[in-house]
Amino acid sequence: MLVELRAENYAVIDHAIAAFGPGLNLLTGETGAGKSILVDALALLMGGKASAEVVRHGADKAVVACVFESTAGAETILEENGIDADGSEIILRREILATGKGRVFVNNQPATVAVLKLLAPELALVHAQSENLASFDQAQQRILLDRFGGLSTEAVGEAYARWRSAAAKLDAMVEGEQDRLRMVDLWSYQQKEIAEARLIAGEDEALETEKRVLANAEKLYAAAMGAFEQPYEGGASAEVALRAAARNVEELARYDGRFAEAAQQLESARATLGDLSASLRDYAEGIDASPERLAEIEDRLALLDRLKRKYGKTIAEVIAFGEEVERKLAEVEDRDEILKALRAVLDKSAAEYREAASALSVQRKAAARKLAKLAEAQINSLAMKARFEIAVQSAGDAGTNLGNQSLVSGHDFSRAESGDNGDRALAPEGSSSETAHWTSSGWDQVEYRIATNPGEPLKALDEIASGGEMSRVMLALKVTVEEGAAKPKAKPPTPRTLVFDEIDIGIGGRAAEAVGQKLKSLGRGQQVLCVTHLPQIAAFADQHFLIDKREADGRTKMQVRLLDDRARMHEVARMVSGAKVTETSLQHAAQMIAGSR
Repeated sequence: MLVELRAENYAVIDHAIAAFGPGLNLLTGETGAGKSILVDALALLMGGKASAEVVRHGADKAVVACVFESTAGAETILEENGIDADGSEIILRREILATGKGRVFVNNQPATVAVLKLLAPELALVHAQSENLASFDQAQQRILLDRFGGLSTEAVGEAYARWRSAAAKLDAMVEGEQDRLRMVDLWSYQQKEIAEARLIAGEDEALETEKRVLANAEKLYAAAMGAFEQPYEGGASAEVALRAAARNVEELARYDGRFAEAAQQLESARATLGDLSASLRDYAEGIDASPERLAEIEDRLALLDRLKRKYGKTIAEVIAFGEEVERKLAEVEDRDEILKALRAVLDKSAAEYREAASALSVQRKAAARKLAKLAEAQINSLAMKARFEIAVQSAGDAGTNLGNQSLVSGHDFSRAESGDNGDRALAPEGSSSETAHWTSSGWDQVEYRIATNPGEPLKALDEIASGGEMSRVMLALKVTVEEGAAKPKAKPPTPRTLVFDEIDIGIGGRAAEAVGQKLKSLGRGQQVLCVTHLPQIAAFADQHFLIDKREADGRTKMQVRLLDDRARMHEVARMVSGAKVTETSLQHAAQMIAGSR
């Protein structure tokens, strides 16, 4: 449940706090007062897209925050994302800077918008004012059906990914065959040139070192021999000095034990000097000033440089290039076997996809039958007399066309009533026409259809003319899904906060009262927030909030007030009669509120 919503410097809001309660929370106010701004702020906290335009003029940043009661699922999401749970509540905060940048905090810990989007399904479902049937396309209709049936597309999605990968490999092999054949001569030359070089990774660096030695052989010999001879030549040589010092220190050690370690250190120094001298002598004797070897190394380095200019920056890259060319040549030579193997993989992955998609189709059609029946009942409870169906078109129905679809409804009707919807041909299974309908969510096309008046044919939802009918259908569908969505048996359903922003647009009278009753009924099982302009709906509120704007110090400020019984009756009366509240409108408002109970 949403406990509290705050907004600071957000749009026309300087500072506003709304503390919500269980059941039906209704927000009313004059047009333009900012009711939908609060809904937009909550949508932002559910991971909606932010913009610098929401920052109040003159402010550095806008801040929106809310407090939700925690759920087991939400706590799991927090744990998986390294965020500590904070008791029984979850605090969300989002800051939007005037520069367009923003920050997200969950339980006062830095987070990301992605975390908000993960938490949203556990906490709230926002139906914004901008949502309409035009955006409720077949993909959205399928998603709603899957949600109602508790269906997962994971298995079919994985099968689809394997099939697409296999198809891409086969297509690349077939389509690139002519190009590969034209490249065979070049690849053969490249492979031969690299193979004949008998490359060893890192050899160029070793050869460069050997080249430097050979090019400076005389200098190196002189330096090495000089370093060898100096410690041993003349009476002042290092070796003579160390030997004399060692004798003296040994004499001292005979009488004073403190010099025993010094004597050992001098002997160690003599041994080290001897080892170093021997190494210098061996190095000098090993120097071979061979012009032939130097020329050989220079030729080899020239070859390596040429290969690196053509095939890679390093010897390792040249070797890798040669291996890749060799692989391409092998593919050309083994083309038939490779194509056979790729086709076998494609056939297998296609069969796995058909199996997964077919199983999902069966589940969808069963869920569609149930949803159509329940949704039709909900629609007709909102002062309508409609027939409702859900058409599930499966591309896997072999030997049929898309007109031979599964039609499921909450009302008995003949095929003649369903209109002309079967003129799109589908080729036999396995053809390109079949796979054209394959997606990561299955091969079904889901379409909701309705006839709002007796004797009229069933039509797609976006062909409904009345805005009021659209609003009622959308509300009925959402109520049906929220009340009847399949939940895992091992996990009890988690009531979420449902938010409806002016879903009552275009209706009035008896239909408005029916919508109010439906929202009230929905609020008995979970928290509902709704923005409305209709007194028939406002009368059903469990908590009634008034949103109004006032001018202070030359700036517009918005405030949110929770109305008591007296103020609530006055607001409903205003909604009935307009700006001037009369005694008659007050009596009418009191009757409406009493009747809603």
